[in-house]
Amino acid sequence: MDPKGVLDFASKHNAKILDLRFTDLPGLWQHVSYPIGELEESSFKEGFGFDGSSIRGWQSIHESDMLLMPDPNTAFMDPFRDTPTLVMICNVGDPITHKPYPRDPRQIAIRAEAHLKDSGVADQAFFGAEAEFFIFDSIRFDSAPQHGFYFIDSDEGRWNTGRAEHNLGYRPRYKEGYFPAPPIDHFQDLRSEMVLRMMEIGMDVECQHHEVATAGQAEIDLRFNTLLTSADNMMKYKFVIKSVAQQYGKTVTFMPKPLFGDNGSGMHTHQSLWSKNKPLFAGDKYAGLSQMALWYAGGLLKHGRSISAFSAPTTNSYKRLVPGYEAPVNLAYSSRNRSAAVRIPMYSANPKAKRLEFRPPDPSCNVYLTFAAMLMAGLDGIENKIDPGKPLDKDIFELEAEEASKVPTMPGSLDEALKALEDDHKYLIKGGVFTQELIDLWIEYKTKNEADPVRMRPHPYEFHLYYDI
Repeated sequence: MDPKGVLDFASKHNAKILDLRFTDLPGLWQHVSYPIGELEESSFKEGFGFDGSSIRGWQSIHESDMLLMPDPNTAFMDPFRDTPTLVMICNVGDPITHKPYPRDPRQIAIRAEAHLKDSGVADQAFFGAEAEFFIFDSIRFDSAPQHGFYFIDSDEGRWNTGRAEHNLGYRPRYKEGYFPAPPIDHFQDLRSEMVLRMMEIGMDVECQHHEVATAGQAEIDLRFNTLLTSADNMMKYKFVIKSVAQQYGKTVTFMPKPLFGDNGSGMHTHQSLWSKNKPLFAGDKYAGLSQMALWYAGGLLKHGRSISAFSAPTTNSYKRLVPGYEAPVNLAYSSRNRSAAVRIPMYSANPKAKRLEFRPPDPSCNVYLTFAAMLMAGLDGIENKIDPGKPLDKDIFELEAEEASKVPTMPGSLDEALKALEDDHKYLIKGGVFTQELIDLWIEYKTKNEADPVRMRPHPYEFHLYYDI
């Protein structure tokens, strides 16, 4: 839509409120609302002012004024509000220069797409993310000087098989939640409602299903789209899922590892490059890939450890990315081995379906930064013809110790990931996509606000190990 089209759309749907949304540095949607009469065609050029100093990781108090610039292509009606509400996703701008704000994550995704076109390699990058999540009935947590705890409950959790009251059984066993039919799958209707709400706001959904873990682990897959649109859709995805769950009296988390002893939640991300409406990743090389696709994979693998600072950006991410389990910690590629960081799906021989799947990301990430980082790594691989090496088609758990030790792995902690980003980020700042200031800010923010606070607090299990020492 253009600005006039948005006004017509708002009128058609009798919108009373305008809701403007944007993404903070860690990746959470923020919003501000206006009476719909405040929206005019000129608003798309003039923007809406707000205080940027109160947003995580943004302006300091002495330079707080910022502008929200609505993107007319993102307009939709909020399906959850009692008052008819028009929503648009915004870019953030400087009110003095009207230039894009360099700390706005969405601007980085826009610059990544522009850099791709300028490179001459391709004119479109398509991304499709498979974000997993948990549906719980309740969550309690607190951290204070004298205590720290969390308590999760889910009627579907296998731990409730011995409950004395209101117990009808039918709960997925640990690590056996993949595809059981109802009534073992408690959430078919809830996920279907999520799908319908997504479709209502124009999202293209492929499928939905229960995931491997007990206690309501789920996945809803969206059809691939361009990098920016896919990132926007993932923000809508989280919004819809959380909102529907709340309406049903449930709570959803995108934490990668909320349960000990069962599978965590990933966000496997499919990606491919196209030029003039033709796919560039299909060819006669390994698993039907082109040489370009193999070089792209080489870039993902070479820079995988530094990408992880964006794609697995929480201390909890590394409770999922643990060697020796199913998590994709091995920086290798394979057509079927799901412990490899890069997998080549073999479901279809159609050249249009040929793509790479980068498996380490998880849904706690800021998708704008993560998609941009993966594209920049892949382009670096193409530019420098980075050889991804031999595919890892063997079972990683059956490799001899010496052979296994030669396979590089993802970082084991957020601190390691941030150090990898500090040491390896030149590929990100090509074409001005990321800035040195943004990378330094990310490392500082994550260290100060997440890694250090977790490191300094006693862990509940430490009392189990050491209280009587």
